[in-house]
Amino acid sequence: MQRTGWKEAVVYQVYPVSFRDSDGDGLGDLAGITEKLDYLVELGVSVVWICPFFRSPWVDNGYDISDYRDIDPRFGSMADFGRLLSEMHRRGLKLLMDLVVNHCSDRHPWFTEARKSRDNPYRDYFLWRDPKPDGSPPNNWTSYFSGPAWTFDEATGQFYLHLFTKEMPDLNWENPALRREIHDILRFWLDKGVDGFRLDSMHAYGKAAGLPDGDPSEGPPVGIEHFSSLPRTHGYIREMHREVFSRYGILTVGETDGVTVEDALQYTAEASGEVNMVFQFQHMDLDAAGGNRLLADGPVPVRKLKACLSDWQRGLMNRGWNSLYLSNHDQPRQVSRFGDDGVYREVSAKMLATILHLQQGTPYVYQGEELGMTNRRIESLEEVRDVESLNAYRDLVGRGLVTPGRMLEAIRRRGRDNARTPMQWDGSVHAGFTSGTPWIGVNPNYRDINAEAQRKDPDSVFQYYRKLIALRRAHPVAVYGDFTELCADSGQVFAFVRRLEETALLVVANLAREPAVFDLPEGLRFRESALYIANYDCGDVPRSGVLRPYEAQAFRLEGVEG
Repeated sequence: MQRTGWKEAVVYQVYPVSFRDSDGDGLGDLAGITEKLDYLVELGVSVVWICPFFRSPWVDNGYDISDYRDIDPRFGSMADFGRLLSEMHRRGLKLLMDLVVNHCSDRHPWFTEARKSRDNPYRDYFLWRDPKPDGSPPNNWTSYFSGPAWTFDEATGQFYLHLFTKEMPDLNWENPALRREIHDILRFWLDKGVDGFRLDSMHAYGKAAGLPDGDPSEGPPVGIEHFSSLPRTHGYIREMHREVFSRYGILTVGETDGVTVEDALQYTAEASGEVNMVFQFQHMDLDAAGGNRLLADGPVPVRKLKACLSDWQRGLMNRGWNSLYLSNHDQPRQVSRFGDDGVYREVSAKMLATILHLQQGTPYVYQGEELGMTNRRIESLEEVRDVESLNAYRDLVGRGLVTPGRMLEAIRRRGRDNARTPMQWDGSVHAGFTSGTPWIGVNPNYRDINAEAQRKDPDSVFQYYRKLIALRRAHPVAVYGDFTELCADSGQVFAFVRRLEETALLVVANLAREPAVFDLPEGLRFRESALYIANYDCGDVPRSGVLRPYEAQAFRLEGVEG
């Protein structure tokens, strides 16, 4: 396997509207990110992924783009962007831009032109179909955001496809003219100095010929087998790589819902000529109820989580590359979901960081994760801002499939607003995020959980992340070592060995709040050992024994035999 900088990187994800507000309007902005770059340098990350800040009507918080070549005024100006990029590069940070080209906004000039007439030059930039004889949609596909994936356009008498909300029409990647436009957009930002792209919903670029009905048992969304990682999508990505990516030497990561290990290998194998790594969702959907992730009851069974993580480690090991994450802007806070956000918040947050950063792949840190930020309890529907949650509430409660109480509890547990509450910088009003009124409620626990306090505390979650990131940078085995799972049958202990030549990392973690027994494998022989990192006091030599609640230990072993 080739050794490259992006494999050795740790990526920090910024959700800009919730990161830092520099002008008091209650919305985070580019100047606010620039203010906090030294914080990211102190943490030790090397790449910063920033969610979309393009001009947008803001139906889906910027993932509905109306101008791919302009900055949305709520975030600042192109001058603010230039200043941010310059200050990042001055500090040795790289910028990963979030590009959304599976769909655009219905206010994008392409779509406003396309809906003027059936023979408009931009008509074929989108997917239009006639109604069925009874006036119903062309097929039975449903949206990721609930309801049909088709909306009827009265002016031209056809339906258009949208895999997300109706204000976000899907682009027709089969059209070469559209693909050339997208390539030009990529070059526009690369020529400004952007270092890479995260490609939103990359798995859905290609749709099956004829847009046939989907099998309802394959969803939700219904129809996914006809638009998830089809051969034509791989062709589009290879073309993008050939025409753009390979000419700039950039970092590329694709969001790929519904992919298998084999799909991911095809995207990321070094000879594939597609992308460097993918975001896969299998481990994030283990608790989905009937395929609906919002209705998850949780918690995720430890055995299922371990098995899934290990399958992906073995499947991609030394052949492809994975993005390592347990939370992001579309998921609840990881310590609330996979750990314990009460008594054991700090130790469970450190445990989750340990098992994540010490697998093979590139770790992603979502803003506030490094502080152990938690879900914020939603008390009423009026507090919800997320379009996915609101659409699901209207659809499922409206059809009598779920009671209002259960739906609200589901949103509390799995809703995307959990990750979108403002970054907790200090104990001042609104957590130091803004001097105005924040666009979404701040988590009330900010007085106890904030960056200012944790930067001063040598035993904090923040300082643990700093140490973990620095250790990973210093020891190639943590990046390139192969993976062997231990204790596969345990319902509490997740343990594995990473090995590179005669050096190994032994990682042992208790994923539960009850003590767990760990037995050191008899066949594991080594000349010497040293403690790599641990979230409780621990010796330098790994031993069999009882692991405390959410305890994590990692040892560096030298002279490993066998």
